[in-house]
Amino acid sequence: KRTGDIMKACDVKTAADARAIIEARGLTHVKVGVFDADGVMRGKYMSREKFFSALDKGFGFCDVVLGWDSNDQLYDNVSFTGWHTAYPDAMARIVPSTCRDVPFEDGMLLFIAEFEGAAEAICPRGVLRRVLKRAADSGYKVNASAEFEFFVFDETPDSVRAKGYRNLKNITPGFFGYSMLRSSVHADFYAELMAMCEQMRMPLEGLHTETGPGVLEAAIAYDEALESADRAALFKTFTKVLAQKRGWMASFMAKWSKDWPGQSGHLHVSLAGKDGKNVFHDAAAPHTMSQEQRWFVGGQQALMPHLLAMIACTVNSYTRLIPGFWAPTDASWGIENRTCALRVIQGGPKSQRVEYRIAAADINPYIALACAIGSGLWGIENRIDPGEPIKGNAYEVKFPSERALPRTLYEAAERLEASAPARDLFGDAFVEHYAATRKWEEREFRKAITDWEMARYFEII
Repeated sequence: KRTGDIMKACDVKTAADARAIIEARGLTHVKVGVFDADGVMRGKYMSREKFFSALDKGFGFCDVVLGWDSNDQLYDNVSFTGWHTAYPDAMARIVPSTCRDVPFEDGMLLFIAEFEGAAEAICPRGVLRRVLKRAADSGYKVNASAEFEFFVFDETPDSVRAKGYRNLKNITPGFFGYSMLRSSVHADFYAELMAMCEQMRMPLEGLHTETGPGVLEAAIAYDEALESADRAALFKTFTKVLAQKRGWMASFMAKWSKDWPGQSGHLHVSLAGKDGKNVFHDAAAPHTMSQEQRWFVGGQQALMPHLLAMIACTVNSYTRLIPGFWAPTDASWGIENRTCALRVIQGGPKSQRVEYRIAAADINPYIALACAIGSGLWGIENRIDPGEPIKGNAYEVKFPSERALPRTLYEAAERLEASAPARDLFGDAFVEHYAATRKWEEREFRKAITDWEMARYFEII
């Protein structure tokens, strides 16, 4: 039988386990955090007594975190919360099985919480859980993983502001993808990052340089989809922590410079049946794709224009979706085709899957996975055939208008708001709230005067 003194964070499954490990470590406080609409982790230190009470009864978390943007500016167009409700507490529950060690804090533990009650309808983690219940009700278990590209800068939060985010120094110069030289020179950082990910239960299958100055790509090991979303969200948060503790910064923007490719956040998804076997693989079918995988891809392709705001979730996301920069521009699919939005990977009986390539590193992993999985389930339910796969360069294909993706965040938010399948999959409350948050984001952008506008119009126009 396990005892608290030998229990590890990965052993914690129940409220009793959580109490035991905290008592064994003699902790007076633990960390508790939730993820907001933008995938930003909001949290606090909670006393042991308060935490133990919250394990049984839940706790109140100011619902402003569901009513403001990534810059803490209050939405003026949502009904769930606002000045009209006076920003009360929303109830939240701690998820004991999310327990993680915090490597930098001498035995400290971190727990993820999620909103419940009325707030559960718009909670990002809650949205994904509802989609996964839909899958389970149909007899499927969903496995998933995420891989992120991120640029690392020899800068600090103070220095980037002092520079006005211009002339930033990357940790390495130039193009150099899959560089053994770069990864060996900075082996200490790679080792720290891999060790942190192991300790926090988000192990990396691969880590290497990508094409561009100071850009890395990390592939997180796959697991059940909710655990994978937790891993992806924590990876983004704590990679930034690790970099800043070194006097560096890691950025997960979709595109930070017009001179370099954008940063992807590709999602890999597969379904297992009640027998545990991959339902996407059929050795006798063309491309070893089962009929269920064809329908799954068909649904993802058909709904991608409806749901793009859930994937391309910032104004900056749309600067990446241009031809020739390793990002798709239409709802397309192919077999092992990296110019398409959906890439079917023939991985054999154990790993046949679909890669959702439209996603960038700026995704909220909970919302993005809910979108990628939910649209695929909708495809199975409605037996949506995707047509023939694209061969060769998808950028050169003339697609029908229904495959065209929205070109701005505002357009994408309007498509989401008007989508009947989106409301069926994610609920009216989520769709209306989330679409409003994206419209707000676009409005905030329209207030800005960019460097491009100044250079183009200041003197000449």
